[in-house]
Amino acid sequence: MQRTARAASPAPEPEPLPVPAAAHDPFPVGSPEPLPAEVAVLLDGVPRQRGPVALSIPLPRTTRPALRLRPWRLLPSPTGTPATFAYTVILALTSLFASYASPGLLHSVYQDSSTDVAHLLRTPVFVLLASALWIAGGLLSPYALAFVLVLTALERRIGGARAILVFLTGHVLATLATEVPVGLAVLVGHLPDTSLHRLDYGISFGVAASIGALSGLLAPWLRWPLLALVGYSLLTDLVAFEDPMTNWGHLISLGIGMGLWPAVRRWYRERGPVAGAVTA
Repeated sequence: MQRTARAASPAPEPEPLPVPAAAHDPFPVGSPEPLPAEVAVLLDGVPRQRGPVALSIPLPRTTRPALRLRPWRLLPSPTGTPATFAYTVILALTSLFASYASPGLLHSVYQDSSTDVAHLLRTPVFVLLASALWIAGGLLSPYALAFVLVLTALERRIGGARAILVFLTGHVLATLATEVPVGLAVLVGHLPDTSLHRLDYGISFGVAASIGALSGLLAPWLRWPLLALVGYSLLTDLVAFEDPMTNWGHLISLGIGMGLWPAVRRWYRERGPVAGAVTA
């Protein structure tokens, strides 16, 4: 018998298995536009997804740190507020000298440091600086406590050099604003010549100017009550008429400090907010 050989017919190709719809490319070929971002986010955990997907879920905002009370920051320190600390030490030393010096020596020192008209005409720079080294009333004066608290707070916000500049601006301008009228009044004969030698020294003008400047950096709920309290106290002293030139000088220096608000606010922004500071 003769065998006949038959060519083997090719095996049929297997049909492709259906691919789950969820495994398809999120951006299928030929689609007119990509799927919405929300759909892409939902496909982030599906296998075989190609390419990174940008999340459109906004991240939560970072919360501000909680306000911590640190009362020791109200006082000057050699590292935190070196200018105020050094100035406070000098004022403490001069106050101790005033407590133990003889009355005659103390009066002579006060007279040489006085910013009266006679000394302003002879040695203006020296007396303007020397008069700011004494506390009228000593360490128990309210201006001594105000100096420590206000200058410390001001230096922490705008820096030591600028805080001292604010203090000296009020001290110098208020002194000139009160002594120049005295000199003119003596010149035209309205005051006796003895008015040219009246004692005028202390830090009160500088402190009042610093209070006015610092108030511009405080929140309104603290700024206006502070100014109202200080203004009322100064007006009460003026009405008492015990030392009208000095009382007018306090009000003038407070106004000078308030006039420095644009400058101190700009310095504060340049320096950056102080942790725990109450600002506007």
